[in-house]
Amino acid sequence: MKLGTLKEGGRDGTLIVVSRDLSRAVRVPGIAGTLQAALDDWESASEALKVVAASLEAGPVDSEFAFDAKTVASPLPRAYHWVDGSAYVNHVELVRKARGAEMPESFWHDPLVYQGGSDDFLGPRDDIPVPSEEFGIDMEAETAVITGDVPMGTSAEDAGRYISLLMIVNDVSLRNLIPGELSKGFGFYQSKPSTAFSPVAVSPDELGDQYSDGTFKLPLITHLNGELFGQPDCGTDMTFDFNQLIGHVTRTRRLSAGAIIGSGTISNYDRSKGSSCIAEKRMLETIEDGKPSTPFMSFGDTVRIEMLDPEGNSIFGAIDQKVVQA
Repeated sequence: MKLGTLKEGGRDGTLIVVSRDLSRAVRVPGIAGTLQAALDDWESASEALKVVAASLEAGPVDSEFAFDAKTVASPLPRAYHWVDGSAYVNHVELVRKARGAEMPESFWHDPLVYQGGSDDFLGPRDDIPVPSEEFGIDMEAETAVITGDVPMGTSAEDAGRYISLLMIVNDVSLRNLIPGELSKGFGFYQSKPSTAFSPVAVSPDELGDQYSDGTFKLPLITHLNGELFGQPDCGTDMTFDFNQLIGHVTRTRRLSAGAIIGSGTISNYDRSKGSSCIAEKRMLETIEDGKPSTPFMSFGDTVRIEMLDPEGNSIFGAIDQKVVQA
């Protein structure tokens, strides 16, 4: 099933079930008013939502309407918890290589994660407001999962059963602010503004064999200003899958229903697949030419992030945003 959130009914929006082809939708007030409410009662709510989804696929249903990605917020307009990983260690290795630094061996077996701001996500078609182009505006194409309640100490082997929904992500970064923040030894904040998620979140079964063992197994496609920027395969070179990430983040705490776990920037060793962020392309240029040549984003630039099934159909709908001056 595919679930979305209309920008109506308050800051947490209104939950809708969306057809598989992303053309039709229906509100479900009798089941849950918001996606968070459904996740809080997922065992029963998910079964009822699946019935609605099946009815929507079978033909017209009462009160259905045309789905328009411009009218939705991120599936969770705000969340209790958002933790982003760096599951593609190839990407981290490249960052360090570009500045001549060795990568600690521990990075290959101890995941990198940070807790991001989750009180104000952007919708998939919302503009990206930034105060200054001097901040080094960058997109980051990622995948993410939404969990149910996950106990402390959950093992990677057991983590998969707590994954409720899947999404794609644009995790905006302000690259020129990152070094100063990290030099303080206390992590990101100003350099990580609001994140945007796909028009819909989907249940793992929607992807069939293209999602298994905590890994998406399809390319994530990024266009910058209408030009293909990258389409690395999510199932290739992922050092830590989502099951491992959940095992890592629950070592000392539990997760509440509605927690979002991100993969970090998708990256492949096969450079012909392109990149999922400008910083990586600039790193490759620095390694090859001694300096970067691709600029970061400017006001008016657009980014489109999408995942297609093997038949070429959009699974989550597209994140399609423009950078504007705040």
